[in-house]
Amino acid sequence: MRFSDGGWLFREGFDVKFAVHVYDARKEENKLVLYLPYSYVGHKGATLDGGLLTMEVTTPRTNIIGITLYNYKGVQAKAPNFELMTEEITPDISEDEQSYVFRSGDLQVVISKEENVTASFYYKEQLITQSKPRSKALVIDPQANTHISEQLTLDVGETIYGLGERFTNFVKNGQSVDIWNADGGTGTEQAYKNIPFYVSNKGYGVFVNSPDRVQFEVGSEKVSRVQFSNPGQTLQYFVIAGDELKQVIQRYTDLTGKPSLPPAWSFGLWLSTSFLTDYDEQTVTSFVDGMAEREIPLEVFHFDCLWMKEYEWCNFTWDERTFPEPEKMLQRLKAKGLKICVWINPYIGQKSPLFDEGMANGYFLKRANGDVWQWDKWQAGLAIVDFTNPEAVAWYNSKLRALLDMGVDCFKTDFGERIPTDAVYYDGSDPEKMHNYYAYLYNKVVFDLLKEVKGAEEAIVFARAASVGSQRLPVHWGGDSTSDYPSMAESLRAGLSFGLGGFGYWSHDISGFEAGSTPDLYKRWTQFGLLSSHSRYHGSWEYKVPWVYDDEAVAVAKAFTKLKLSLMPYLQAQSVLTAQTGIPMMRAMVLEFPEDEMTHHLDRQYMLGEHLLVAPIFNDQGTVSFYVPKTKGHWIDYLSGKAYEGGRWYQETYDYFHLPLLVRPNQLIIEGHEQTKAVYDYAEHPTIHLFDPQDKTAAAIYDHHGEWIGEVAVERVDQELIVKLTGIQQASLQIHTTAGKTSHKLTADQTTIKEF
Repeated sequence: MRFSDGGWLFREGFDVKFAVHVYDARKEENKLVLYLPYSYVGHKGATLDGGLLTMEVTTPRTNIIGITLYNYKGVQAKAPNFELMTEEITPDISEDEQSYVFRSGDLQVVISKEENVTASFYYKEQLITQSKPRSKALVIDPQANTHISEQLTLDVGETIYGLGERFTNFVKNGQSVDIWNADGGTGTEQAYKNIPFYVSNKGYGVFVNSPDRVQFEVGSEKVSRVQFSNPGQTLQYFVIAGDELKQVIQRYTDLTGKPSLPPAWSFGLWLSTSFLTDYDEQTVTSFVDGMAEREIPLEVFHFDCLWMKEYEWCNFTWDERTFPEPEKMLQRLKAKGLKICVWINPYIGQKSPLFDEGMANGYFLKRANGDVWQWDKWQAGLAIVDFTNPEAVAWYNSKLRALLDMGVDCFKTDFGERIPTDAVYYDGSDPEKMHNYYAYLYNKVVFDLLKEVKGAEEAIVFARAASVGSQRLPVHWGGDSTSDYPSMAESLRAGLSFGLGGFGYWSHDISGFEAGSTPDLYKRWTQFGLLSSHSRYHGSWEYKVPWVYDDEAVAVAKAFTKLKLSLMPYLQAQSVLTAQTGIPMMRAMVLEFPEDEMTHHLDRQYMLGEHLLVAPIFNDQGTVSFYVPKTKGHWIDYLSGKAYEGGRWYQETYDYFHLPLLVRPNQLIIEGHEQTKAVYDYAEHPTIHLFDPQDKTAAAIYDHHGEWIGEVAVERVDQELIVKLTGIQQASLQIHTTAGKTSHKLTADQTTIKEF
């Protein structure tokens, strides 16, 4: 929200009052409370007829400091609120003649006592950001709505990232961002997944703890400030610090929740019917059998909207015109080794047989007069399930449970963004705050049911909308992209931004959702899609099986699907790390290499886990420019064996079977023996790839349950390599250096390789 008119004035209709100084303070055991008048109080008489801002300083976890600003504290707090994982922390609170100091671990905030109040945040004695004079404000907008606003400084060269899955520029400096979920596709400033959390390349993050319409001005109103405001009488934010960006995200997800570990089979290839295509069991079977005949491994088959009758989304009943015996059909598909996913959403169209049932029992959102809240967008007369009503949750789950009993394994939880702000909820929740929060609540209902029925190890959704905490409910995909290279690139930008909010697993519609893909785009997006954490072919009006494009598309799909499956030992280990830490599998380059300033603006390449650099190709000439970060040793291309020196840009041209897939120096990539399925014994006869060995390195192996089962450890001593296998009986070792590749056989005994 912009309220300034240049550096000194305010926009017409805005009334703005800034907190001026600390008039009084109170130290409690776990809290520092400060009282900040809106005008300078030089004598007791000046305390009359004037307001003040109350500032509470707390710490929910070590190295996180919370600032809560109140104008009127007595306003009733309404649900919902984000679920936070707090701890009992006793901060160090002190004061001297100049300031108050509040410390949590290595993070402290120093609040000046002078007339123009300043709050300065230090991590390990280094200043990271400040709230300077004329930063903390009470703002009344032209509609007489109250907001509390704060500004934190931006340093020279400082860049801001995150704020959810945003399709705009990766670096957020200069942008105005409303935290407001919307169904706007991938080509606008709107976003399906808005997260009021940003990170800085200086190594800290800021989380505004509100599901309401938080508005950010990132160097866009005050060019050296990040300004954020929250509607109402209260604003709470947390400053989170760490030694590096990865630690900041780890601490943020300590507070808001870690990603759940998705089942290993979910990393295999997903194939969809697409949205508006004509299909029945014969069509579906032809797709599944066609993939098998062409030796393209398929893990999950997804039925999109038209598994139900049109106008009746959702009725949760198979359309008998196209699927007359759904249970037997699912049995036949599962006999082919497939998992089954079906599309759902939280809306009930008026033609659905479930509408009257839900209306009669009060399961839908209502209007103030008691009517069911309805409109005609998406489905005629649709109603929205009220997930704050426990009976509505049980009713909705009963419909999904019947599908699970039939053989469905998981759900694509589509929609959940167009949630009204004039609705009445069963539990009295604030509809403005529920607009964003609904996405979390809806997906949690479905995810919890899957955990109950399938078990925690098997629970997974394929979700579009999200809010804070939704990282605990994987996996998410990027929404409605168009079939062109700009949309492919904007999808990647969004995924990298999303990962910086603690979301570990992310996917996108391979070759685009809207309009028609060219064979060229299909093949290039296939490369990108199968080097993402999760991989799905999906579209709107077109089938997405590769043979409708050309024979080469078939070969590319086969090659990259098998490549991904062979990488499952590596991917599963990275997935376990993501679930433990909150650090995403698909990582922005700045997250992995913050010390290399060349990485700070990169948004057309990424790290897949800790060790693999991927640079997708975004044009029909096959050319790509990519940057190799500065490291000791040489990066080596996993597909071609070509060596690259770090700290340099490269421009090269690739065929459809190659793209930059570089491995960090001195790293191990464990390749499995299986290329037809995602779940297998990852420790059975693996091929261990060692790239440009420098000194010590190691790699763990986890099974498909996420349990540790083994390790490979390597140490270089002069021109000898000492290799130790744990939990692995036999393996092949391939050593990749600038001189080429050598191969060796290993057993469980310690092995010394000389003059490699």
